[in-house]
Amino acid sequence: MRSVSTFFAATLFATSLQAGFHPVRLRCEYLDNPLGIERAAPRLSWEIKSKERDQKQSAYEIIVASSPANLKKNRGDLWDSGKIDSDETAQIAYGGKQLASRQHCFWKVRTWDQDGKVSTSETATWEMGLLDPADWNAKWIGRTTDTNYQAAPFLRRAFSVEKKIKEARVYICGLGYYELHLNGAKVGNHLLDPGYTRYDKRDLYVTYDVTENLKRGNNAIGVILGTGWYNCHTRAVWNFHEAPWREAPKLLLSLEITYTDGTNQRIVSDEQWRTSTGPITFDSIYAGETYDARLEQSGWDTGEFRDTNWERAKIVEAPKGKISAQANVPIRAFETITPIKVSEPKPGVFIFDMGQNFAGFCELKVKGPAGTKVQLRHGERLFEDGSLDTQDIEKHVKKLDPSQTHQTDTYILRGGRTEKWHSRFDYHGFQYVEVTGFPGKPTLDNLKGIFIHSAVPAVGKFESSNVLFNKIARNARWSYLSNLQGIPTDCPHREKNGWTGDAHLAAEQGLFTFDASTVYTKWINDLGDEQRPTGMLPGIVPTAGWGYTWGNGPAWDSAFLLIPSHMYQYYGDTQILRDHFDGFKRYVDYLTSKAKNNIVDIGLNDWAPYKTKTPADVTSTAYYYRDAQITALAALYSGNEAEARKYTKLANDIKTAFNKKFLNPQTGSYGNGSQTALSCALYQGLCEPENKRRVLDNLVKAVEKSNWHIDTGILGSKYLLNALLENGRADVAYRIAAQKDLPSWGYWIEQGATTLWEQWSGAESRNHIMYGDVVACFYKAFAGINPDPTTPGFKHFMIRPNVVGELTYAKAEYDSIRGKIVSDWEMVNGEFRLNVTIPANTVATVYLPISDESTVRESGKPARKAKGVQFVRAEPGHTIFEVGSGNYKFTGPLAK
Repeated sequence: MRSVSTFFAATLFATSLQAGFHPVRLRCEYLDNPLGIERAAPRLSWEIKSKERDQKQSAYEIIVASSPANLKKNRGDLWDSGKIDSDETAQIAYGGKQLASRQHCFWKVRTWDQDGKVSTSETATWEMGLLDPADWNAKWIGRTTDTNYQAAPFLRRAFSVEKKIKEARVYICGLGYYELHLNGAKVGNHLLDPGYTRYDKRDLYVTYDVTENLKRGNNAIGVILGTGWYNCHTRAVWNFHEAPWREAPKLLLSLEITYTDGTNQRIVSDEQWRTSTGPITFDSIYAGETYDARLEQSGWDTGEFRDTNWERAKIVEAPKGKISAQANVPIRAFETITPIKVSEPKPGVFIFDMGQNFAGFCELKVKGPAGTKVQLRHGERLFEDGSLDTQDIEKHVKKLDPSQTHQTDTYILRGGRTEKWHSRFDYHGFQYVEVTGFPGKPTLDNLKGIFIHSAVPAVGKFESSNVLFNKIARNARWSYLSNLQGIPTDCPHREKNGWTGDAHLAAEQGLFTFDASTVYTKWINDLGDEQRPTGMLPGIVPTAGWGYTWGNGPAWDSAFLLIPSHMYQYYGDTQILRDHFDGFKRYVDYLTSKAKNNIVDIGLNDWAPYKTKTPADVTSTAYYYRDAQITALAALYSGNEAEARKYTKLANDIKTAFNKKFLNPQTGSYGNGSQTALSCALYQGLCEPENKRRVLDNLVKAVEKSNWHIDTGILGSKYLLNALLENGRADVAYRIAAQKDLPSWGYWIEQGATTLWEQWSGAESRNHIMYGDVVACFYKAFAGINPDPTTPGFKHFMIRPNVVGELTYAKAEYDSIRGKIVSDWEMVNGEFRLNVTIPANTVATVYLPISDESTVRESGKPARKAKGVQFVRAEPGHTIFEVGSGNYKFTGPLAK
């Protein structure tokens, strides 16, 4: 038995430090004090903190000013909302004066509690980007227009600063990737910037505050360009080497300096820039990078460097896409991974075992003669003799050209001293690194792994008495982050593709554990950019065209609607529904054109099943139904009631057709009676209430027939556990999730997995996220934190823990858009103990597995009499309370 929840006590202590009722954590477009906002009416959010129970906001006032001085005087010269009687704290659109390019916005919020007491937040800021192409006054430049030219372009411009600087900004779009330098140092910590898009539709720029990077006197700005996905010259089956947007790397940049005397200076990309090459002689997102340190030009990015031997930059044609602000968090380096072992399976061939499968690159430390070539080849498997096995992850590159390299970085030594290096414009998926050409014998100190991913803040934690569940949650974290590189991907090694099915299946797990709002918002824009006029969508996004030829269909394409639906559910985000309503309609209408009697039979089925296959018409029609429902919801929020009625009727017609075709009314079975078919009908809401009990019984029998193991592919893996949980059989969900032999998540753990795999058997990729929804089930089923589908954004939610199997405790935290939620329970000598934290301005329905309401105590007193607690009802095995904000400790005898 563990001690009385240290987990809960820490949360309670942190909360106790907050004094009174006040607004905190102000954000604009999900971001803290962002630069380069492009939305005309940015959405503002905050949380309410209070150490008191049952606290609610009764009103708010948002004040937005053009200067700190005006804000301090409560002079909202940009916008003063006035006092608004509302308890809303999230996704409130700016409603003031039209905002211009570069506009600085300083804002705060005043809130009133239910007793009329007012409190004021600290100041937050946002800054508008360049809203019109004419604002740039810059030209696209490059070194060459030859897409086969391999050396990375270096570009620079020297300039002078003679006055005192007030502030300075750089706006930059460097395609495919850029690295920005000022006065001898890299600016910022972004990697693989800007984000990957459909470049002939949208090209992203990034805004930097470089006030502290400049100095009085001689200055220089420099940029290195990588090929990335913009000029993908490595040939692979997905045909990005034939992309319609493919062009040589190019740059658009504006450095804008504002002086304290009110004057301005601009340094823009134009023909005055100089260009050369340097040590990066080759870079490829698939193949890797080659760096010849002998070719370094020391000080190239400083004002003192003499660039007389450099050429003038070329003015090049602009990309076809619209220039847009990058509003998602960047990719950054996070963890440094020290290898656990180095071996030498063959003379001069060294294998480093990082002990963890992940996405990123290696930092090499080496000393040796000039010209020594050290090669790093990355993979996730070993042959029996201990050598590197890359057959699976490189097959789609080698198939087109066996001579091409894959996931291979090469460093050529400068010589003379110890050298450290890592690649700039690639990343790999790997656990093992083959090192060849190393001078002497390397030690564990000569190589480190660098884990990189989109900088999504962690918002969730789960832990339980079941060690296996904790390991599965850990592995899912590594797979989710490894596959979040500006877009959600399938795997970080073989493909790096934005497979839509993988993305929507893992979305809820991602939203419970990370704030991925900005990444998903960006990627849904990518799907909108990809959609054809017919409404058709590809299976990978972005795509050069291949994604329309294989792998698409409702079970994958529906990511375009399902992820916005999850954003609505978790964040209360209605804007994403409005933004893409027209695209939703086009897609559902496209499916209607493919349907026969409201049944859709196109696209992939339940991919990667263990044994039992389920026909695609079952799963595809179910997604058609959900898509119609989501489109009807988007219509409502778009103010179009006629369209809402149209798509609601369509959804109802699809449901009728689905049951007519797939339900056997005599047996209560759907389709071929597979776990996927039965759970699909339940989870997707297609099973009528009068049939649920029989269908559920059939589902449990199907699981029992498989010896209480899962027997689905990736689609069914999401349906199955959720269908069981939502229909009162969390015990069966637990039994499935706790298995350790084939097929199960536990089998992977038993084989030594440190991530989630692509196939139940362990074949193919060993870093995939498509089976990751099991972790969302941990939060919902075992810790008990559940969103309320009728009240989005966790304004109201459910705490419903299930004491099942061998569990003796489970605990979870979730930092919702309205504040931290905690559910932390344990069993002690037959007594159920639940500690919960409900954020201020929210309400939870708490389901306690205690039969007799009179035995429930809260903080040692009868629960019915506790402040903030209201008895709702009793039902078999549960007592239910409505609970206001605050920290609570419920206890009572566990129901028999």
